[in-house]
Parts: sequence; structure tokens; C-alpha cells
Amino acid sequence: MKNIFSLSLMAVLILFSFSSCDSLQSAIDEASKLNGGTAALTQAQIGEGLKQALKQGVSKGASQLAARDGFFKNPSVKILFPDEAKQVESRLRALGAGNLVDDAIEKLNRSAEDASKSAKDIFVKAITQMTIQDATNILMGNKDACTSYLKKTTSTQLYQSFQPVIKNSLNKTGALTAWNNVITRYNKIPLVQKVNPDLDDHVTNKAMDGLFQMVEKEEANIRSNPVSRATDLMKKVFAKQD
Repeated sequence: MKNIFSLSLMAVLILFSFSSCDSLQSAIDEASKLNGGTAALTQAQIGEGLKQALKQGVSKGASQLAARDGFFKNPSVKILFPDEAKQVESRLRALGAGNLVDDAIEKLNRSAEDASKSAKDIFVKAITQMTIQDATNILMGNKDACTSYLKKTTSTQLYQSFQPVIKNSLNKTGALTAWNNVITRYNKIPLVQKVNPDLDDHVTNKAMDGLFQMVEKEEANIRSNPVSRATDLMKKVFAKQD
């Protein structure tokens, strides 16, 4: 009788154990769903989610900057004279030639706006080819961690691809002519040290800075606002840092 009772008790315990395991697994599965399924995400999936966020930022940023006045009337990204030419601006304005300065500044920004039409494809290509190391730490990092990683790993490549586009836009918009008018006028002033900054380099770097700033802004938005996460993978990935 004792043996029969013991076997019955063991069977009950085993059944209870399996039932408990099933319940536990169900609870885990449900918790995972509530958390966006992040428990099962791999480093590769997290990396791809970060790339999707960067592409979204580039797409929005390039569209905004490519619009008329995208650079020119946005104080945070507006392109001014290079630091080594600040004295050119102040001296010409003092001499009543501020119209030359204003024309040059406007056309520098028009060039950046024009070049931004091609920026999306250039930046998206770099993002697609980028290998993200330690994706989880980037995800759990600062609100600009992903954009900072993009800048660190692709800036040289992006510059090389974007600079010819800027150069073409400088010619197309008349910015190069306007700039030469400014420099020629300044260099005719008696006793001044002649200047001739590298305009292609300056505008390329400033245009890239402007686009990175827009990507950073969108990354912060994606991190803080779940509604802005445009894909299912982004929703799952960024739910992990909410």
C-alpha cells in the first residue's frame, strides 16, 4: 500500500512539475512579447535595427536640408565663412562691400542644399556597408551613440564620396564665382595678408556636420518616442533601451 501511495505521489509531483514548467515558459513568452520580443534579439539583429534608425535619420535629414533654405535659414547648420576668412567678412562689411559677403554666404548654403539631394544615397550606402561592433552597448549608450559611431567609422569614406558632389554644386549655384569675387576684392585692400581658403573642403565638412546633426536629432527622437520607430525591428530593438 505504501509503494502504491508513493508512486501516486511521485506521479502527481511530476505532473505538477511539468505543468509548472509550461506555466513558467508561458509567462516568459508573454513577458518577452510585452517587451517587444527583445529577449531573443541577436547582436546582428540589434545592429540591423541601429542601421535602420540611421537610415531613417539620413532620409529625413537629407530631405529637410535639401529643401530651399534647409541650410540658409537654419541657424544651427547655416554655413558661414571659414574661420581663416572671418577677417575678410568683417573688413569688407566695414568698407561697404557687405553685399558681396551676403551673396557668397547665400550661395554657399544653396550649394549645400543642392548637394544634399545626393547625400541620402551616399550616406545610406556607407551605413549599409558598415559593420557595427558591440551593438548592445551602442543601443544602451547615450542618445547620440549610434550617430557618433557612424561619424567615427565612416567620415573619411563619406568625405571622399561627398566632396565631388559639393564641388559640382559650388559651380552649379554660382557660389564659386561669388566666393572669388569676395577674395579678389579683399586681396586688393592695401597691406592685408592675402587669403584663399579651400572652399570645397570647408563646405563639404560643414554640409556633413549639418547632416550628422540632423541624424543625431532623429536618433534621439527614435530613442525617446516609440511612435517614431518606423519598422518592426526598430520597435523591438529600441524597446530594449526604453
